[in-house]
Amino acid sequence: MKKIVPPADETFAREHTDLLRQKRFEQIQRELDPSVSDADTQGTLRTMAEMFPAEEPKSVKVVDIKFLGNLRNQGSSMHSLTLEYEFSDTWLLVNIAIKRLNGLSTIAAFNVTPIPDSLESVNRFSLAGKTGLQYLMLGLALAAPIFCLYVLVVCLRTKNLRFKWLWAIFILFGVGRLAVNWTTGELAFTPLAVHVPCASMTAVPAYGPWVVAVSLPLGALLFMARRSANAVPNQLQSPQEERTPSTSPVASETTSQNTETKSS
Repeated sequence: MKKIVPPADETFAREHTDLLRQKRFEQIQRELDPSVSDADTQGTLRTMAEMFPAEEPKSVKVVDIKFLGNLRNQGSSMHSLTLEYEFSDTWLLVNIAIKRLNGLSTIAAFNVTPIPDSLESVNRFSLAGKTGLQYLMLGLALAAPIFCLYVLVVCLRTKNLRFKWLWAIFILFGVGRLAVNWTTGELAFTPLAVHVPCASMTAVPAYGPWVVAVSLPLGALLFMARRSANAVPNQLQSPQEERTPSTSPVASETTSQNTETKSS
């Protein structure tokens, strides 16, 4: 996170959060962007300030950043920064959107949200207390890549297969995306999506919730269906209705003698 967060943005966010804690609302109001509309701005700032304990924070760190826009031709940009504040028995998330226009920085949004614990703890990956749907999604996310790998090995070992390398690449593709938020259990489905590999487990941003996602292994399924279809004709063979008996020399001689006896 330190590598991608502009130092100027972090400094700006920390300074204005300190102004909020010190209840210096007038100074914050002077730096609000004109797009911010609130009938009772000072009352809102006061409510947020009261969420902070009187003590100094034990730790402050950036847990998220979003680049909301960068219009270079207009000389403007907007970044949304989220700071996590740790106190003795309180955790707070401070989100501030910083708008820059012609070198001037203003506040486009300012929010304070209490959380029960650190984001790192809240969003940690754990198997305890999850729903059956989440366990099912985890099982599919583990099984899908194994199935694709098995089909890939079968493809590479298949002899006389046309376009083998194209099939090998296609087998790795997954179509569509069904994802579950591991923290909240919320499902999200994206029908028009292509992924390699066909399953993933990611945490974005760094302190965000784990997302377990799986895609339909369409390439692997089509290859196995084609392979099965080609194997059926080879297994279906018509039995011979009649077998032609072999003619031995002894049988020929016996037949010849019977013919001579009848002639006599």
